[in-house]
Amino acid sequence: QVQLVESGGGLAQPGGSLRLSCVASGDIDNINAMGWYRQVPGNRRELVAAITFLNNTHYGTPVSGRFIISRGDAKSTVFLQMNKLEFGDTGVYYCNADVQTGMVLTDYWGQGTQVTVST
Repeated sequence: QVQLVESGGGLAQPGGSLRLSCVASGDIDNINAMGWYRQVPGNRRELVAAITFLNNTHYGTPVSGRFIISRGDAKSTVFLQMNKLEFGDTGVYYCNADVQTGMVLTDYWGQGTQVTVST
């Protein structure tokens, strides 16, 4: 079993910054890619940013140029630096990891962390 634990959410003002962290632990041989998704009530979960094992990155259009995704040296941790926050960035942010255990690839999700951008 694999667990993803997120931290770093909270309240920020428009134009401010927050940094999210996610640590993966458990029965892991390799993590191919990690990413962040967000969801607001009534909407489907959308990709915010993703990063591969080789540190290739991809960003959703709404956050491109404002957010930065990175991985720790151990490759089991992923960070999301959120800058120039906007009201539309409010939502629950979920960490995602594509984990290889033996010959099996499995998609795992964290429990989510709330980000609220408000005055």
